[in-house]
Amino acid sequence: MISNQILQNTIEGLKSIARVELCVMDVDGKEVASTTDMGNSSKAAVDFVASPADSQEIQGYQYFKIFDDQQLEYVLVAGGAGEDVYMVGKMAAFQIQNLLIAYKERFDKDNFIKNLLLDNLLLVDIYSRSKKLHIQTDVPRVVAIVESANGRDNNALELTRSHLSNNGRDFVTAVDENNVIVVKELVETDTAREIERSARSLETFLQKEGIKSIRISYGTVVQELKEVSRSYKEAKMALDVGKIFFDERDVVAYSELGIGRLIYQLPIPLCKMFIKEIFGGKSPDEFDEETLTTIYKFFENSLNVSETSRQLFIHRNTLVYRLDKLQKSTGLDLRVFEDAITFKIALMVVKYMKYMESADY
Repeated sequence: MISNQILQNTIEGLKSIARVELCVMDVDGKEVASTTDMGNSSKAAVDFVASPADSQEIQGYQYFKIFDDQQLEYVLVAGGAGEDVYMVGKMAAFQIQNLLIAYKERFDKDNFIKNLLLDNLLLVDIYSRSKKLHIQTDVPRVVAIVESANGRDNNALELTRSHLSNNGRDFVTAVDENNVIVVKELVETDTAREIERSARSLETFLQKEGIKSIRISYGTVVQELKEVSRSYKEAKMALDVGKIFFDERDVVAYSELGIGRLIYQLPIPLCKMFIKEIFGGKSPDEFDEETLTTIYKFFENSLNVSETSRQLFIHRNTLVYRLDKLQKSTGLDLRVFEDAITFKIALMVVKYMKYMESADY
C-alpha cells in the first residue's frame, strides 16, 4: 500500500502542473490526501463506490475508481474550472494506479528477500518466486548489515535505499528493529577492496545525513541466490565478533575475523576452564599496565624483540627482563611461538567472556 505522504506529494505535483484540485479517498469515503476542501464529496464517493461506473460526474466533480489487481482501492475526485478536468483526473488516476503496481512489486520483492535471508523458503520456492519477480538467481551477491548507535534509525532504511537506488539490482530491507540489511549485487570483477570501498561510501553518506556511530559488517560473496542466507549469517557474526575483537573498526568483513569467529562460538564454561588450566586462578588481563603494553606491542611486532624494544623506547635487555618475568609468573615464554599463540588466544578468550558478561546485563 502506498503511504499517504506519497499520495499527497503525487497529487500536489499534478495540481502544480495542471491547475486542477484533486482528492484521494478510500472506499469508505475517508480522505487520504487532498489539495483542497472538496466539500461533501465523502458521501458522493461512497455512492460512487457502490455504482458500476468506473468514472462519473457528480455535482460538478469528476470521480474515478482506482483498482489494484481488480480490487477497488481508492476513489479520486477532480474539480476545477475548465474542460480539461476530466482528462487531468483520468491521468491522475492512471498515475496512482501505476504507483500501486510499483509499490506492490516492491513489497513482494521485499517480502521475498526477508524470507530468503531467514531461510524460510524451500529451494523450489526460491526459483519459482525469483522468476516471477524477475530476480536473477545466478549473479554474485554479498550481504551487508548496517547498525547505528541508537538501533535502526527511522530514516536509515530509506536513506540506504536512496543511496543504492541507482542500479535497481540491490535490495535494502530489515528483518528486525535494529539493523538495515543490504543484499548487493556484484559483477565478476569486484574485489574485496571494492566491496569495502562500497561499504565505506555508504557509511560516509549516512553520516552526512545525520546518522551517527555506524558499524557495517558483510559476509562472503555467494554465487547463487539460494546462498544469500549464508552471507547474511556471516555478516551477523562479523557484526558481533567485530564488537568484541575489532571494536576500533567501523567496517568489518567476515573473512577478516580469523580465530575470533571460532572463539565466539565457544561456550563460556569451556572458556573459563581453559583460562584456569593455563593461568591457574589468575586472568591474563590482570597484569599491570606496563606488562600488558609490552605484551600487546610484542604481538604487534610479530614477536620481534629488537623492533618491540625500539618502539617502546627501552633497552633490549629491559624487554628481555620483562619477558623472563612474565615467563616465571605464567609458565609461558612469549618468544616461543606455541606459547605466544596460547597467550594470544587466552587474551582473546578473556575479552570474549567479558563482552558476553556485560551483554547479559
